[in-house]
This record gives sequence, structure tokens and C-alpha cells, in this order.
Amino acid sequence: MLKKVLVANRGEIAVRVIRACREIGVESVAVFSEADRLAPHVWLADEAYPIGPARAAESYLSIVRLLNAAQRSGADAIHPGYGFLAENADFAAAVEGAGLTFVGPSAETIALMGDKTEARRAMEAAGVSVVPGTKETLADLDAVRDACHQVGYPVLLKAAAGGGGKGMRKVEVETDLESAFGAAQREAQAAFSDSRIYVEKFLENPRHIEFQILADTQGNVIHLNERECSIQRRHQKLIEESPSPVMTPELREQMGRQAVAAARGAKYRGAGTVEFMVAGGKFYFLEMNTRLQVEHPVTEMITGVDLVHQQLRIAAGEPIDIESVEPQGHAIECRINAEDPFNDFLPAGGRVDQLRLPGGTGVRWDGGIVQGTEIGLHYDPLVAKLIVHAQDRQAAIARMARALDELLVDGVATIAPFHRRVMDEPDFRAGNFHTGYLDLHPDLLSWEGEEEKLRAVALVAALLENGERRRVRMDDGLESVGERSGWRWPPAGWRGRGWGLRG
Repeated sequence: MLKKVLVANRGEIAVRVIRACREIGVESVAVFSEADRLAPHVWLADEAYPIGPARAAESYLSIVRLLNAAQRSGADAIHPGYGFLAENADFAAAVEGAGLTFVGPSAETIALMGDKTEARRAMEAAGVSVVPGTKETLADLDAVRDACHQVGYPVLLKAAAGGGGKGMRKVEVETDLESAFGAAQREAQAAFSDSRIYVEKFLENPRHIEFQILADTQGNVIHLNERECSIQRRHQKLIEESPSPVMTPELREQMGRQAVAAARGAKYRGAGTVEFMVAGGKFYFLEMNTRLQVEHPVTEMITGVDLVHQQLRIAAGEPIDIESVEPQGHAIECRINAEDPFNDFLPAGGRVDQLRLPGGTGVRWDGGIVQGTEIGLHYDPLVAKLIVHAQDRQAAIARMARALDELLVDGVATIAPFHRRVMDEPDFRAGNFHTGYLDLHPDLLSWEGEEEKLRAVALVAALLENGERRRVRMDDGLESVGERSGWRWPPAGWRGRGWGLRG
């Protein structure tokens, strides 16, 4: 087993990995920028080292600074988490070149699956179904126009060097092609320093379903069932669950077999995810994420398998100690982003004045914040994840609704009120949705009604305060009731900032 692991990340994923290390007796090392010097992952780790200014390019994205911290700490491995350098082949190669263990796949595998056209060719060779599209990258408008005619409109222009919706544009008619191609190239260049584009057939109203895989260095590859990830905004996932509401035993067997074939074709090592689009009764390979996913807890909840423990075991050269798993019950995850869902999901910063976490049976909170945390705008807005597990989907929805009602993140806008609305929405409750879900339900993102709810909260607070005032003897030398209660209007949760209110 590994002895000391440096976690090259921050926030809730750094906390998650540090906790997993402690559970299996592995020492952990945190790194932090100037903005994160008081963050939870810093004081949870066995050791912590500063790596530079708040700007990610000078801290969490600096390979030199991360390797220097690893050398100073005596770490023998680096866990990249997700985001930042997690899928950077140069980073993986530099870690291995420094004589350290990279907790993830090889640099060659990361490079292969990071190049979307190369990945498509590799998947076709492995017998995996891919979406119809071009096999080569395209650099000029005429070549793209010819490819679009061959594939047939509508099409997607996609960045060859990345994912996550960056450098992606839907084109329905040829007259829109030139502007979409230019925009896709610019965004791809900015996000990945690579403007290459390829063309893929646009699938109408698909579902986004991914399979969790584990692969060790002895050649064993298994999958741990699927996750439904269709509730998205601009190709960014918001809510994930497992099992998928549309999954059948037959479909799971077919997709799982192809997920395993994809991992073998990529010579994969560690925990990874094979993503598919499902439409018209067929499924197609979308991409492979060569890292742990944000939504990995839903798989852990239904299988009982700790995926970070498995990552560390595999990185240490140990074989997978799981033969197969059957999903038990249903799990749902809501991403708690510091964004205002009623203002186009604009990022939100501020101080977490109060933090009230939900609890009870089947409720899990993976968070990177505590009361008093200052949330800046330097990094990804994901600050926590709320996960629930229950015996079936309807029970899980009810549990998530209850947990969201209990959650309070006061002082910073979060998307928790949006999640609470979704839990009551009939199409979601019926499992009737696809990746265009939010386009069909714009009311979920409307501020209308939220002010009235907050005023109702303030009214209840005023009544409670009045009752407290009547009980407090002011001549006892106690502080004023206003100071004691902390209630005020408008509350720090104004504009939907983290209030777990019914939609």
C-alpha cells in the first residue's frame, strides 16, 4: 500500500480523498493557494504546503510547484482529484518521471482519451458504438461544411482536445455554420489551447448515461453499473442518480459490456467513467473521463464500494477485490454550486455566515466549506454535494426533498432552491427527462415566488423573536434579543442564497 499521498486539489474532493487515506492508514498531504489557507482540506490533512497565489495557473495548475511540494513532504504518490490537472497527460508523465505514483491511468491513456477523434477511432476498434461523425479533425470551414453534409444536419461541432461542453456548438442549418465554427474554435483554443474541431451527428433529446469502471494492473476490468446524468445546464451536470429510470437488465448488460471493452481498448488503469448518449432505443459512446467523477458517491451509495479506496489499492499495484455488484436501492446527488440559479447561474462569492447541514438515515454531505468559509470566484463554483440513498427512486426523491429543506447555506447564493423545485417537478418524478430538460421547464429557474417565500420565513422569525423577547428579562444584563437571535430582513439568504425552500 502507498504510504503518503499528496492531494493535488482543493475543496470537497480534496476532503474526500484525505478522509479515504486516513481510513486505510495512508498519510495525506494537502496543498493550498493563498485563498485557501484556512480551507477545511488544509487542516484535515496530516501535512499542508502552500503552493502560490489564488490564481490557479500559479498554484493548482503549476506542475512544478505541486512536484516541489511532493518532494518536500516525502509523498510517494499524487492523487489529482478532478478538475485542474486530473486529465492532463503532461502532469501524469511528470509525476511518474519524478519517481512518484500517479493515482490514475497512464499518461498515454489520458492523452488517447483526451483527443476525442483518436478516442473515437480507438473505441471503434474495440467494438464500441460511436455517434456518427468525422474520424479526423477539421481546421477549415470548407472541410467542416463538407463533413456536415455527409453527416446530415443537425450536427454538433466539438473540440477535439477536451470535453465538458467547451468548444461545442449545435448547428441546425448551414447558414449558421460559419459563425458557430468560429465560436467553437475560439472557445476550444481558450479552454484547451487547441482549436481543432470535429463533427458529430446531433442526437435529438438523448439521455446521458455513464458507467463506472475499475481496472487494475493485472488485467481485471469490471463495471459498477450506471449513473443517470441527463439533468444538465450548458452540458454541465447538476443532478445525478443511480440506477437510471430507463435502465433495463438487458440494456445494462449491453452497455456495461461495451464500457468494459472501452476500458480494455484504452488500456485503462484505476477508476474511470465511460459516458454514453442514449436515444431512439440505441446507445453511443460519448467520451471517457480518465479520473474520478464528481458524481461517484451515487455509485458508492448503491454498491457499498469505496471508489477512492479502490483507486489507492490499484495505484499500489493491488488487484481489484470485487467480482461483481448488484445495485441496492436508489441514490441521488445534487451538486451544491455557489451560483444564483435565478440569475442565469452566475457565480456567487461571499462568506458562509451560517451552515446548517441535513442529517438522518441515508443522507451524505460531501463538502469543502464550513461556517465562516470565504467563497471567492477564483475556482469552480462547486462547494459541496448532497447525496441520499433509499429503497427506491420515489423514496430517494422524498428523502432528497427533506434534506434540501433542512439545508441552509446563509450568506452565499447556491443552487439548492433550484434542486428543491426539481424534486417536486412531475416529469422528473416520473423519470421523464433528457438533456434538454431545463429548456422544457424554464419555470424552475424563475425568481417569481422566491421573495414571497423569504418574507414568509422572515415573518416566522419575527414571531419567534417576539416570543423570545417576552421571555428574556432585560434587567439580567443579557445581550439584546436582536443580537441573540441573529434574525434580520432581508436575510443573508436574500435572492435565494442557499435557502432550502420549496419551489
